[in-house]
Amino acid sequence: MLTVLFATRNRAALLRKVLDTFCELQSPNSGWKLVVVDNASTDGTSHVLASFRSRLPLQIVLEPTVGKNHALNAGLQVVEGDLTVLTDDDVFPRADWLVQLRKAAETHPDYSIFGGAIVPRWEIPPPPWLQWIDLGPIFTITPEWIKEGELPPAHVTLVQGPNMAIRTIIFRSGVRFDPFIGPSGSSYAMGSETEILLRLSRLGHRAWHVQNAVVAHFIREEQVNQGWILQRAVRYGRGWCRMAPNSKLWLGIPRHLFRDIPKQAARIVVAWALSRPDSLFRARWRLNYLRGEAIEAHVLARQRRTTAHLDLSIGEP
Repeated sequence: MLTVLFATRNRAALLRKVLDTFCELQSPNSGWKLVVVDNASTDGTSHVLASFRSRLPLQIVLEPTVGKNHALNAGLQVVEGDLTVLTDDDVFPRADWLVQLRKAAETHPDYSIFGGAIVPRWEIPPPPWLQWIDLGPIFTITPEWIKEGELPPAHVTLVQGPNMAIRTIIFRSGVRFDPFIGPSGSSYAMGSETEILLRLSRLGHRAWHVQNAVVAHFIREEQVNQGWILQRAVRYGRGWCRMAPNSKLWLGIPRHLFRDIPKQAARIVVAWALSRPDSLFRARWRLNYLRGEAIEAHVLARQRRTTAHLDLSIGEP
Protein backbone atom coordinates (compact mmCIF):
# COMPACT_ATOMS: atom_id res chain seq x y z
CA MET A 1 0.00 0.00 0.00
CA LEU A 2 1.02 3.60 -0.53
CA THR A 3 -0.28 6.95 0.70
CA VAL A 4 -0.57 10.12 -1.36
CA LEU A 5 -0.20 13.25 0.76
CA PHE A 6 -0.69 16.92 -0.02
CA ALA A 7 -1.70 20.12 1.75
CA THR A 8 -4.23 22.65 0.52
CA ARG A 9 -5.29 26.16 1.48
CA ASN A 10 -8.03 28.28 -0.08
CA ARG A 11 -8.06 26.74 -3.55
CA ALA A 12 -11.50 25.15 -3.49
CA ALA A 13 -12.34 25.62 -7.19
CA LEU A 14 -9.04 24.24 -8.44
CA LEU A 15 -9.02 21.51 -5.80
CA ARG A 16 -12.30 20.13 -7.15
CA LYS A 17 -10.78 19.77 -10.63
CA VAL A 18 -7.64 18.15 -9.21
CA LEU A 19 -9.63 15.61 -7.19
CA ASP A 20 -11.75 14.79 -10.23
CA THR A 21 -8.51 13.77 -11.93
CA PHE A 22 -7.50 11.72 -8.87
CA CYS A 23 -10.72 9.74 -9.29
CA GLU A 24 -9.37 8.51 -12.63
CA LEU A 25 -6.11 7.16 -11.19
CA GLN A 26 -5.28 3.51 -11.71
CA SER A 27 -4.83 1.82 -8.36
CA PRO A 28 -1.58 -0.05 -7.67
CA ASN A 29 -2.07 -3.74 -6.86
CA SER A 30 -1.25 -3.06 -3.22
CA GLY A 31 -3.89 -0.29 -2.96
CA TRP A 32 -3.59 3.34 -1.97
CA LYS A 33 -4.85 6.02 0.38
CA LEU A 34 -5.15 9.79 -0.08
CA VAL A 35 -4.45 12.18 2.80
CA VAL A 36 -5.33 15.83 2.24
CA VAL A 37 -4.45 18.36 4.92
CA ASP A 38 -6.75 21.38 5.04
CA ASN A 39 -4.34 24.08 6.20
CA ALA A 40 -6.70 26.60 7.81
CA SER A 41 -8.73 27.26 4.66
CA THR A 42 -11.42 29.93 4.86
CA ASP A 43 -13.16 29.23 1.55
CA GLY A 44 -15.21 26.20 0.50
CA THR A 45 -12.32 23.72 0.75
CA SER A 46 -13.95 21.67 3.51
CA HIS A 47 -17.13 21.19 1.43
CA VAL A 48 -15.13 20.20 -1.65
CA LEU A 49 -13.17 17.61 0.33
CA ALA A 50 -16.31 16.21 1.96
CA SER A 51 -17.91 15.73 -1.47
CA PHE A 52 -15.13 13.31 -2.48
CA ARG A 53 -15.30 11.02 0.55
CA SER A 54 -17.34 8.45 -1.35
CA ARG A 55 -15.25 8.67 -4.53
CA LEU A 56 -11.71 8.44 -3.16
CA PRO A 57 -9.90 6.53 -0.37
CA LEU A 58 -9.70 9.89 1.36
CA GLN A 59 -8.70 10.93 4.87
CA ILE A 60 -8.97 14.61 5.73
CA VAL A 61 -6.66 16.18 8.31
CA LEU A 62 -7.13 19.68 9.74
CA GLU A 63 -4.03 21.74 10.56
CA PRO A 64 -4.77 25.22 11.97
CA THR A 65 -1.17 26.47 11.91
CA VAL A 66 -0.59 28.13 8.54
CA GLY A 67 2.43 26.78 6.67
CA LYS A 68 2.83 23.98 4.14
CA ASN A 69 5.40 22.08 6.18
CA HIS A 70 3.29 22.30 9.33
CA ALA A 71 0.49 20.75 7.28
CA LEU A 72 2.64 18.01 5.77
CA ASN A 73 3.99 17.06 9.18
CA ALA A 74 0.42 16.76 10.45
CA GLY A 75 -0.47 14.53 7.51
CA LEU A 76 2.53 12.27 8.11
CA GLN A 77 0.90 11.15 11.36
CA VAL A 78 -1.73 9.18 9.43
CA VAL A 79 0.12 7.83 6.37
CA GLU A 80 -0.04 4.09 5.79
CA GLY A 81 1.93 1.65 3.70
CA ASP A 82 5.57 1.52 2.72
CA LEU A 83 5.64 4.46 0.28
CA THR A 84 4.58 8.07 0.84
CA VAL A 85 3.85 9.97 -2.37
CA LEU A 86 3.99 13.76 -2.04
CA THR A 87 2.36 16.21 -4.39
CA ASP A 88 0.54 19.57 -4.45
CA ASP A 89 -3.05 20.77 -4.68
CA ASP A 90 -2.52 22.15 -8.20
CA VAL A 91 -1.23 18.97 -9.84
CA PHE A 92 -3.01 16.81 -12.42
CA PRO A 93 -1.48 13.30 -12.52
CA ARG A 94 -1.53 10.94 -15.46
CA ALA A 95 -3.78 7.93 -14.89
CA ASP A 96 -0.89 5.48 -14.37
CA TRP A 97 1.07 7.80 -12.05
CA LEU A 98 0.81 5.69 -8.90
CA VAL A 99 1.33 2.44 -10.80
CA GLN A 100 4.61 3.77 -12.21
CA LEU A 101 5.87 4.98 -8.81
CA ARG A 102 4.94 1.67 -7.18
CA LYS A 103 6.73 -0.24 -9.94
CA ALA A 104 9.88 1.85 -9.48
CA ALA A 105 9.88 1.38 -5.70
CA GLU A 106 9.60 -2.39 -6.08
CA THR A 107 12.15 -2.61 -8.90
CA HIS A 108 14.78 -0.49 -7.12
CA PRO A 109 14.76 -1.54 -3.44
CA ASP A 110 18.11 0.16 -2.73
CA TYR A 111 16.64 3.62 -3.41
CA SER A 112 14.66 5.64 -0.87
CA ILE A 113 13.61 8.64 -2.96
CA PHE A 114 11.71 8.64 -6.26
CA GLY A 115 10.90 11.61 -8.47
CA GLY A 116 8.76 11.72 -11.58
CA ALA A 117 8.38 14.03 -14.55
CA ILE A 118 6.55 17.35 -14.12
CA VAL A 119 5.20 19.11 -17.19
CA PRO A 120 3.39 22.47 -17.32
CA ARG A 121 -0.36 22.84 -17.65
CA TRP A 122 -0.82 26.46 -18.70
CA GLU A 123 -4.00 28.35 -17.84
CA ILE A 124 -3.13 30.74 -20.68
CA PRO A 125 -0.63 30.31 -23.54
CA PRO A 126 2.89 31.12 -22.30
CA PRO A 127 4.27 34.41 -23.66
CA PRO A 128 7.45 34.33 -25.79
CA TRP A 129 9.55 36.13 -23.13
CA LEU A 130 9.40 33.06 -20.87
CA GLN A 131 12.16 31.56 -23.01
CA TRP A 132 14.54 34.06 -21.40
CA ILE A 133 14.67 32.14 -18.12
CA ASP A 134 14.81 28.67 -16.61
CA LEU A 135 11.26 27.46 -15.99
CA GLY A 136 12.38 24.85 -13.48
CA PRO A 137 12.76 26.93 -10.31
CA ILE A 138 10.00 29.31 -11.33
CA PHE A 139 7.19 26.87 -12.08
CA THR A 140 8.59 23.65 -10.58
CA ILE A 141 8.97 21.88 -13.92
CA THR A 142 11.50 19.09 -14.47
CA PRO A 143 13.99 19.64 -17.31
CA GLU A 144 13.43 17.56 -20.42
CA TRP A 145 16.98 16.17 -20.40
CA ILE A 146 16.43 14.01 -17.30
CA LYS A 147 16.16 10.34 -18.21
CA GLU A 148 15.13 7.26 -16.28
CA GLY A 149 17.79 6.31 -13.78
CA GLU A 150 19.73 7.20 -10.68
CA LEU A 151 20.06 10.85 -9.71
CA PRO A 152 23.50 11.49 -8.20
CA PRO A 153 23.63 13.52 -4.96
CA ALA A 154 24.43 16.68 -6.92
CA HIS A 155 21.13 16.29 -8.79
CA VAL A 156 18.86 15.14 -5.96
CA THR A 157 17.10 18.52 -6.04
CA LEU A 158 15.75 17.60 -9.48
CA VAL A 159 13.23 15.55 -7.50
CA GLN A 160 10.54 18.16 -6.91
CA GLY A 161 7.57 18.56 -4.60
CA PRO A 162 4.69 18.07 -7.07
CA ASN A 163 5.91 14.57 -7.93
CA MET A 164 8.04 12.72 -5.40
CA ALA A 165 7.88 9.63 -3.22
CA ILE A 166 9.83 8.68 -0.11
CA ARG A 167 9.82 5.33 1.64
CA THR A 168 7.57 5.63 4.68
CA ILE A 169 10.13 4.00 6.97
CA ILE A 170 12.12 7.25 6.78
CA PHE A 171 9.24 9.23 8.27
CA ARG A 172 8.60 6.53 10.85
CA SER A 173 12.19 7.01 12.00
CA GLY A 174 11.24 10.57 13.01
CA VAL A 175 12.25 12.59 9.94
CA ARG A 176 9.97 15.58 9.40
CA PHE A 177 9.74 18.65 7.17
CA ASP A 178 11.42 21.84 8.41
CA PRO A 179 8.61 24.25 9.44
CA PHE A 180 10.91 27.27 8.95
CA ILE A 181 11.02 26.87 5.18
CA GLY A 182 8.42 26.58 2.46
CA PRO A 183 5.11 28.33 1.72
CA SER A 184 3.70 30.23 4.69
CA GLY A 185 1.75 33.37 3.86
CA SER A 186 3.03 35.71 1.16
CA SER A 187 6.66 36.03 2.31
CA TYR A 188 8.76 32.93 2.85
CA ALA A 189 11.89 31.04 1.93
CA MET A 190 11.26 28.54 -0.86
CA GLY A 191 12.45 24.97 -0.62
CA SER A 192 9.92 22.92 1.32
CA GLU A 193 10.82 19.58 -0.25
CA THR A 194 14.31 20.56 -1.42
CA GLU A 195 15.51 20.96 2.16
CA ILE A 196 14.41 17.47 3.20
CA LEU A 197 15.89 15.95 0.02
CA LEU A 198 19.29 17.53 0.72
CA ARG A 199 19.11 16.31 4.30
CA LEU A 200 18.27 12.75 3.24
CA SER A 201 20.98 12.78 0.58
CA ARG A 202 23.58 13.76 3.19
CA LEU A 203 22.43 10.75 5.23
CA GLY A 204 23.17 8.47 2.28
CA HIS A 205 19.68 7.97 0.83
CA ARG A 206 19.68 7.52 -2.94
CA ALA A 207 17.26 8.94 -5.52
CA TRP A 208 15.81 7.49 -8.73
CA HIS A 209 14.05 9.39 -11.54
CA VAL A 210 10.89 7.66 -12.81
CA GLN A 211 10.45 8.98 -16.32
CA ASN A 212 6.97 7.52 -16.87
CA ALA A 213 5.45 8.80 -13.61
CA VAL A 214 4.05 12.03 -15.04
CA VAL A 215 2.06 14.89 -13.55
CA ALA A 216 1.05 18.27 -14.97
CA HIS A 217 1.64 21.31 -12.74
CA PHE A 218 -1.03 23.96 -13.18
CA ILE A 219 0.46 27.37 -14.03
CA ARG A 220 -2.05 30.08 -13.17
CA GLU A 221 -2.54 33.17 -15.34
CA GLU A 222 -1.37 35.42 -12.50
CA GLN A 223 1.96 33.56 -12.42
CA VAL A 224 2.73 34.31 -16.06
CA ASN A 225 3.72 37.81 -15.08
CA GLN A 226 7.16 39.35 -14.78
CA GLY A 227 6.41 40.93 -11.41
CA TRP A 228 5.29 37.61 -9.94
CA ILE A 229 8.35 35.85 -11.31
CA LEU A 230 10.74 38.48 -9.94
CA GLN A 231 9.15 38.12 -6.50
CA ARG A 232 9.63 34.38 -6.87
CA ALA A 233 13.35 35.07 -7.32
CA VAL A 234 13.45 36.69 -3.87
CA ARG A 235 11.84 33.63 -2.26
CA TYR A 236 14.19 31.36 -4.21
CA GLY A 237 17.24 33.25 -2.92
CA ARG A 238 15.88 33.15 0.63
CA GLY A 239 15.46 29.39 0.43
CA TRP A 240 18.95 28.65 -0.81
CA CYS A 241 20.46 30.94 1.83
CA ARG A 242 18.66 28.96 4.51
CA MET A 243 19.49 25.55 3.03
CA ALA A 244 23.15 26.34 2.37
CA PRO A 245 24.11 29.14 4.79
CA ASN A 246 27.34 30.93 3.97
CA SER A 247 29.71 30.86 6.96
CA LYS A 248 31.69 33.85 5.63
CA LEU A 249 29.65 36.76 6.92
CA TRP A 250 30.28 40.45 7.34
CA LEU A 251 27.80 42.49 9.37
CA GLY A 252 25.60 39.39 9.36
CA ILE A 253 25.44 39.28 5.53
CA PRO A 254 27.19 36.76 3.24
CA ARG A 255 30.35 38.48 2.03
CA HIS A 256 29.84 37.68 -1.63
CA LEU A 257 26.70 39.85 -1.69
CA PHE A 258 28.77 43.01 -1.20
CA ARG A 259 30.50 42.13 -4.48
CA ASP A 260 27.69 40.49 -6.43
CA ILE A 261 24.84 42.93 -5.81
CA PRO A 262 26.66 46.00 -7.25
CA LYS A 263 27.89 43.87 -10.16
CA GLN A 264 24.35 42.72 -10.95
CA ALA A 265 23.01 46.26 -10.61
CA ALA A 266 25.60 47.37 -13.18
CA ARG A 267 24.44 44.65 -15.57
CA ILE A 268 20.90 45.97 -15.26
CA VAL A 269 22.07 49.45 -16.26
CA VAL A 270 24.02 48.10 -19.24
CA ALA A 271 21.13 45.92 -20.43
CA TRP A 272 18.74 48.87 -20.13
CA ALA A 273 21.13 51.17 -22.02
CA LEU A 274 21.53 48.62 -24.83
CA SER A 275 17.76 47.97 -24.99
CA ARG A 276 18.22 44.25 -24.32
CA PRO A 277 14.98 43.18 -22.58
CA ASP A 278 16.13 39.54 -22.27
CA SER A 279 19.40 40.46 -20.58
CA LEU A 280 17.61 43.05 -18.45
CA PHE A 281 15.08 40.55 -17.16
CA ARG A 282 17.73 37.92 -16.40
CA ALA A 283 19.79 40.51 -14.52
CA ARG A 284 16.76 41.62 -12.51
CA TRP A 285 16.00 37.97 -11.67
CA ARG A 286 19.55 37.47 -10.43
CA LEU A 287 19.51 40.70 -8.42
CA ASN A 288 16.26 39.68 -6.72
CA TYR A 289 17.75 36.28 -5.94
CA LEU A 290 20.66 38.03 -4.22
CA ARG A 291 18.24 40.30 -2.36
CA GLY A 292 16.52 37.16 -1.13
CA GLU A 293 19.82 35.86 0.23
CA ALA A 294 20.35 39.12 2.12
CA ILE A 295 16.82 39.06 3.56
CA GLU A 296 17.16 35.48 4.79
CA ALA A 297 20.60 36.15 6.25
CA HIS A 298 18.97 38.82 8.43
CA VAL A 299 16.20 36.38 9.42
CA LEU A 300 18.74 33.70 10.36
CA ALA A 301 20.81 36.19 12.37
CA ARG A 302 17.71 37.26 14.30
CA GLN A 303 16.82 33.64 15.01
CA ARG A 304 20.35 32.96 16.26
CA ARG A 305 20.15 35.96 18.59
CA THR A 306 16.80 34.78 19.92
CA THR A 307 18.12 31.28 20.51
CA ALA A 308 21.20 32.62 22.29
CA HIS A 309 19.01 34.83 24.50
CA LEU A 310 16.80 31.88 25.41
CA ASP A 311 19.82 29.73 26.21
CA LEU A 312 21.15 32.43 28.53
CA SER A 313 17.76 32.82 30.21
CA ILE A 314 17.50 29.08 30.81
CA GLY A 315 20.94 29.11 32.40
CA GLU A 316 20.07 31.86 34.88
CA PRO A 317 19.39 30.75 38.50
